[in-house]
Amino acid sequence: MKKRSVLIAGHPTSVSLEEEFWEALKGLAQARRISVNALIEEIDSTRSGNLSSAIRVHVLNAVQGRG
Repeated sequence: MKKRSVLIAGHPTSVSLEEEFWEALKGLAQARRISVNALIEEIDSTRSGNLSSAIRVHVLNAVQGRG
């Protein structure tokens, strides 16, 4: 598990994810030509639960072709 600091709407927060999820998130952001922070902001704007879980679900949906 790796904790990283990110900015969401100009506010710093920390997110803990397994390294595999960080790598997948980075790949998704690169494919869209946006920053990881920008992708996390998008995920944050639509989440209903905790941010780490929302990121994991987003990555899973993308890998399964549903995102």
